[in-house]
Amino acid sequence: MGIGIAVAAAYGVVPLAGSDYLLDAVLTPFLALALAAVGLNVLTGYAGQVSLGSAAFLAVGAYAAYNLHLRIPGLPLLVDLVLAGSIAAVVGIVFGLPSLRLRGFYLAVSTLAAQFFVQWALTKFGWFSNDNASGVIDAPVISVAGVSFTSPAERYVFSLTTVLVLSLVTLRLLRSQSGRNFIAVRDHEIAAKVIGVPILRTKLLAFGMSSFLIGVAGVLWAFAYLRTVEPAGFNLDRSFQILFIIIIGGLASLRGSFVGAAFIVVFPLLLSRVGAALLGSVFDSGVLEMSQRILIGVLIIAFLIAEPRGLIALWDRTWDRTWAAVWPAKHPAIPT
Repeated sequence: MGIGIAVAAAYGVVPLAGSDYLLDAVLTPFLALALAAVGLNVLTGYAGQVSLGSAAFLAVGAYAAYNLHLRIPGLPLLVDLVLAGSIAAVVGIVFGLPSLRLRGFYLAVSTLAAQFFVQWALTKFGWFSNDNASGVIDAPVISVAGVSFTSPAERYVFSLTTVLVLSLVTLRLLRSQSGRNFIAVRDHEIAAKVIGVPILRTKLLAFGMSSFLIGVAGVLWAFAYLRTVEPAGFNLDRSFQILFIIIIGGLASLRGSFVGAAFIVVFPLLLSRVGAALLGSVFDSGVLEMSQRILIGVLIIAFLIAEPRGLIALWDRTWDRTWAAVWPAKHPAIPT
């Protein structure tokens, strides 16, 4: 019920009441990062395969959608979106092959190959950016069935719909036998193999689905948010940002992906405003920005120590205690 109310407000209230700044600079990037976090959570949270190459798949999705639109005139945007995600999925499966032999830290290091290779390819080969020497691309206008999404509110609604549909598809997958296979491989790969879980297919499906979602998130990041992107924007910092989202929000939780994305998007803005107001006359912008990074890093460490399951676990525990206090007869007792 609470999720239904939130979705209704997201469609009915936010586009009408929200300012252009809120829609364009806060909510649209939040949705793109939340979808990317959902993708990484499928791979890392549910399937237990660590990846540090998320930004590479964002870039693949963005540049694939750009080239599909440029080189196949008349291709519907929704088809463009699906094809771009599929191309990212193929690339993800290719770089997921080492997971058949590597685990943990070694697999994380191997996924860095995707990060560096994709950035190198986008910079080295001008074809990907239509022979622009800097590699910068100008994303086309979002248009579906002849309807253009040009204003901040329209781009927000397009992003919201895309994220909502793909999140529901992901939820359906995770509740299927494939989702149970993910968890079995994550918890104990040898035991999963003994009981008949197809390890090869399960791991590659996790990499493919994760990369597909992150690739579509890259399209939203390029087309709906930035509208002008370059390879340098998909660097290792972006991969760590998505990883921090699922750590802070909560591993193996789709709701945690959204909570973590909200934290990562909103908290730096609040720190920036407060820092500029209190210390702007003492320190320059570079010092303030570095201070924000340090504070966020400290908070991540604190979350890992105090609540390894992330903000969503903290939220659920607080909600349960509040509900038990308001209506104890309808709620089981919570141990202190």
